Amino acid sequence: MRGLVPLMVGALTVTGFAAGPKYQKPEVSLPQTWQSPVPWQPANPVDSLPKNTWWKLFQDPELDRYEEQAMANNQGLKAATARLTEARAFARVSASGLYPELDAGVVAQRARLSGNRPTNGAPVSAVPVSQNTFAIPFTLNYEIDLFGRVRRSLEAANASLESTAADLENVRLLVSAELAADYFQLRELDAEIMVVQRAIDFQKQGLELVERRHQGGAVSGLDVAQQRTVLDSSYTQLALLEQQRAQFQHALAMLQGRPAPDFKAPVRPLDIQPPTIPVAMPSELLERRPDIATAERRVAARNAEIGVARSAFYPSIVLSGGTGWQSLDIGKLLSGPSALWSVGLSALAPVIAGGRNRARLENARAAYDEDVANYRETTLVAFQQVEDAIAGLNALSAASQSQERAVADANTSLTLANARYTGGVVTYLDVITAQQQVLTNERLAAQIQGQRLVTSVLLVKALGGGWDASSIAAVGVKPKLKQAFEQ
Repeated sequence: MRGLVPLMVGALTVTGFAAGPKYQKPEVSLPQTWQSPVPWQPANPVDSLPKNTWWKLFQDPELDRYEEQAMANNQGLKAATARLTEARAFARVSASGLYPELDAGVVAQRARLSGNRPTNGAPVSAVPVSQNTFAIPFTLNYEIDLFGRVRRSLEAANASLESTAADLENVRLLVSAELAADYFQLRELDAEIMVVQRAIDFQKQGLELVERRHQGGAVSGLDVAQQRTVLDSSYTQLALLEQQRAQFQHALAMLQGRPAPDFKAPVRPLDIQPPTIPVAMPSELLERRPDIATAERRVAARNAEIGVARSAFYPSIVLSGGTGWQSLDIGKLLSGPSALWSVGLSALAPVIAGGRNRARLENARAAYDEDVANYRETTLVAFQQVEDAIAGLNALSAASQSQERAVADANTSLTLANARYTGGVVTYLDVITAQQQVLTNERLAAQIQGQRLVTSVLLVKALGGGWDASSIAAVGVKPKLKQAFEQ
């Protein structure tokens, strides 16, 4: 045992070299600025989206409550959290390879040896023998990581852990963005429903007017039939809008982790304006998007796996030792003569393996190339989504202004058409046409306003929701001495 201790200490201090390539982040093509004109000034370094609570930009207390419920109870988010715990435990499993493994046991056995047992020529009495065996063995094994197999395995596990941490943030962003988008879609439907209900009230008054005039013989039944057609069409639109609203309400319940029958969102007008969103430069997007961080960390894990596959070409060096007590008599088990020990060093190098190790190395390199391509594809999608959102906000802002004028013009036309019809200058068809124009334009105005809010959500989502990659730097498992004494 006195010889085993310094040998173990010396083995634990061996570092050697780590097989495989040193990791470098893949290069991507970065645009200097956004192609679409940003509707507001680009963000300064001190400006940023609210981290983890970006939805507070909209200053809507109801949306805040729904988001908080979703962050606490969404089942997809809980599953992603569990995956992070799973990845952290796997990384600790990989880290355990850096330490010796010590096993202990207790053996109690009674056996009968055959009287005709082989003796290899030694003279023995050819009689059966029954005997007891008692032992308390301790065995210790340690792989000397001279060629970096264990270190590369831990590096890969840590990169996968960081990828899972970034993926958790991506799930959180997706859930919060989907909830906000559904919320504003529901509010837009509320606005449309109010428009249609106002139109129905107005059309009912028109129907009463033409019915009175018909009863008085001033107009024919054609005016009554036309007005009833318009009213019935509006009732149809109202029913379809209410059905769409119910679907978005159910989606909000699901995202909050609540059963759909137990949740009801109050009806509210769409009185929210899109907020000012600080837009970072394209070069900062790589550090702001959790999905990009997920893809990049997967590349790092694949790079480390190349090292693991490469280390299979080198010898595996294992230091082993054992000690304990063994005796035929349990009463003498812990006495000095019953003690035993052993220590050994083995090195096993591959010679012929049917091409298995080379195939694993090729597989690891191909997997690395695949994830590099996926990483670059993810960055291209990110740039596209930001450009789409900026261009969409620009177009919708212009459309909102022109549509406000269209609504005002349609209401003016309706007022004039009613006056001219009452004066007998035009037919009732002109009034109906004006009513339909008002309804169509007011609904379109509500839709544009809703789309502006949804597109603002999409821009925040495309910018990463205020997240930055520095938050995953601390999640990696670092080897600690106390882990060497844990089971």
